[in-house]
Amino acid sequence: MTHTAKILLLGSGELGREFVISAKRLGAYVVACDAYAAAPAMQVADASEVFSMLDGERLRDVIHHHQPDLIVPEVEAIRTEVLAELEEKGFNVVPSARATQLTMNRDGIRDLAVQELGLTTSKYRYAKNLEEVRAGAEHTGFPCVIKPVMSSSGKGQTTVNDASELEAAWDYAVANMRGDRQRVIVEQFVDFDYEITLLTVRHAGGITFCPPIGHRQERGDYQESWQPTPMTDAAIAKAHEMAAKVVENLATGGPEHTNGWGLFGVEFFVKGEEVIFSELSPRPHDTGMVTSLSQNLSEFDLHARAVMGLPVPPEIRARPSASAVILADRESEDFTYNGIAHALVVEGASVDVRIFGKPSTRPYRRMGVALASAGSTDEARRIASEAASRVKLNYRD
Repeated sequence: MTHTAKILLLGSGELGREFVISAKRLGAYVVACDAYAAAPAMQVADASEVFSMLDGERLRDVIHHHQPDLIVPEVEAIRTEVLAELEEKGFNVVPSARATQLTMNRDGIRDLAVQELGLTTSKYRYAKNLEEVRAGAEHTGFPCVIKPVMSSSGKGQTTVNDASELEAAWDYAVANMRGDRQRVIVEQFVDFDYEITLLTVRHAGGITFCPPIGHRQERGDYQESWQPTPMTDAAIAKAHEMAAKVVENLATGGPEHTNGWGLFGVEFFVKGEEVIFSELSPRPHDTGMVTSLSQNLSEFDLHARAVMGLPVPPEIRARPSASAVILADRESEDFTYNGIAHALVVEGASVDVRIFGKPSTRPYRRMGVALASAGSTDEARRIASEAASRVKLNYRD
């Protein structure tokens, strides 16, 4: 069978699952990889491999075995030096090996933003032990935020109000680190009006921005998102300028065959017309799940088109929509879902539910998402939250 592209997906969570569906609609053959079997993306991919992305030898062997046209990372915890080595030998890493290396850890992308690009960020310090955490907090002042330089979906993040809370925050960050670097970032708490994700697509025709996505977090993890988020013309212009600057930097500097195409989730804090750079992921973003209903082309469709060199529209619009997560509250490997039919008929809106297909639960693990479109984002948020609350997990063990 002839395929438009052979893609090796590194990481197979719920975002990877949606990307696989989008890529396969465009004729791609996808091999999904993760550290555990039956991960969400594996359930819809053509083939799968089970191994730790931090096992460099295994990662190298899998890439050589499958000979993919595109290597598409979906997680941060990857042995990125292997990707850089293989990129030099002709493999195409999305968007580039350099981008995956710099964004694998929060310190890499923060240093790039501040030292090379001069972007506005909050005050921060790095720390590799409790003593350095205390020194970092003296620099930033209280309240401050402590989080691992590498983690997933906000795990390990704590807002600290005074010095008595620093040790517990350090312990929590260490317990939730990914990778093999025991290091945290101590960051000034920004008294922002709201925070956004600006999905930025670098493609063969240039750069396309999606309308800004607002989001709310708890425990450092996103709980709901909505699109579009009202911003002043001056604020959105600053966000566009900063996002384009960092994306263009990440997309360049690699071998000639590396095109730097793909979707980037760029996060900002906004206060009035002041825009403060926070973080960046060179891949679809969890808050961007809302685009599955809000946009004609979701973030996953846009990522697939961009990395495969296919046309991306110069302008993307969004209808008022929102997402709300469906969370587990305990550990289980034997469970079912109830209430989906009830969730799909919330009055006054178009509602959808996405169950991720994760094989086990744990407290606060995202198991699905409810999506709603309505006449306004406020109404969409209310309905999405109501729909999510109607989906219940029935534990049988």
